[in-house]
Amino acid sequence: MAVIWGVAAVIYIAFRAWYDNWRGKVTGKEIDAFLADARAHGSDQHNDLGIVETFLREDDGREFFMLNLVKVQPGDAPDPVTGKPTPGRVLLNKYTSPFMRRLFLHGGHPALAARPAGGYVDAWNAAPDPGWTIVGYMRYRSRRDMMELAGDPRFRAIHVFKMAGTHTTFSFPTRPMIMTLMGPRIYVGLILALIAALASLALLTLDITL
Repeated sequence: MAVIWGVAAVIYIAFRAWYDNWRGKVTGKEIDAFLADARAHGSDQHNDLGIVETFLREDDGREFFMLNLVKVQPGDAPDPVTGKPTPGRVLLNKYTSPFMRRLFLHGGHPALAARPAGGYVDAWNAAPDPGWTIVGYMRYRSRRDMMELAGDPRFRAIHVFKMAGTHTTFSFPTRPMIMTLMGPRIYVGLILALIAALASLALLTLDITL
């Protein structure tokens, strides 16, 4: 039984080694390299790199959650490669599906994805509701991971699909003040503990039977 619980502990430690940021804060040298790379590839045409730089230089080494509001291109839009009229959601999915897989490898994942159930109920001094399609809350392991993903050549090649499939969007990083939903650190530990407990019980039952 000790072996079973030992294996569960090793698996959980391996999970935390992947899920948590052990590399510390992003360094000044890394920031300069990230920003230079972004400017070289024209990212400053769509993003305010001054805001990005401030966010990086204020890094605390902790995880953060990116709030994304997206209005998918209504109807069809030309495919950036073939020119064929294609539904906006299909074009956007050509970007988001590969991005999600890579985000997961970097310890990130959607914390929440939702569709609006109505228009603005309470709003003032705000622009009119453009008709948001998706609200996403994405967990990033670190600010370094965000920049490594943004600079990945594989996503630069498919970024045209994001542009073609998105009508309106804005995103900004957040840090939860209250989080009542159970995160992976807890439920992965509980699942491993349950498996170890069931395995121990099965082993005990087998010993008694024999």
